[in-house]
Amino acid sequence: MRSFSPRLRASAALIAATAGLASLGAFTTAAHADTPTSAVAAAQTAQLNSRAESLAEQAYNAANGSSTSSDSSSAAASTDSGASTGSVSDDSAASSDSSSTSYSGDAQSIAAQIVPADQLASFDEIISHESGWDVTATNPSSGAYGLPQALPGDKMASAGADWQTDAATQIRWALDYMNTTYGSPNQAWAFWQANSWY
Repeated sequence: MRSFSPRLRASAALIAATAGLASLGAFTTAAHADTPTSAVAAAQTAQLNSRAESLAEQAYNAANGSSTSSDSSSAAASTDSGASTGSVSDDSAASSDSSSTSYSGDAQSIAAQIVPADQLASFDEIISHESGWDVTATNPSSGAYGLPQALPGDKMASAGADWQTDAATQIRWALDYMNTTYGSPNQAWAFWQANSWY
């Protein structure tokens, strides 16, 4: 019997979960397309599912040494463009996960290895809007820093001493912040859409 690496098993599980989420989205679309509000919600779900599938594929390719093409939106932000319209200013967020797990790939691929599959698309939307997936993004007016635009940036030290440059540390902190403050990345994204900050 062939033994698969933990990374390969995790990637396969992520892809399977994403496929299940996409199927659920298709069912929701079919079941509720009779009302305009439900149709819009179903379309948004389908869009999020599509993005989750793309990120899952990137994670799988990164875990298996395949080359991945970077999403054009991931390189769009620069530190002087004001990539963040808002910033994270709640001091209550802290991550107790200081595991020494090794992650591979770019920041988006690492997120796909850390963030639950059903929350990944929302997490991606927030980070894309806040920093464009730039680990060292700095808001010139507020000083908010990193992928999640934490304010002040050094609060991410609760997730690891390498918070200034390590994508995994920033992602773990951001996920904990979203879970603690909003209940989940999905709920954090809903708040972001209503307020243009989180």
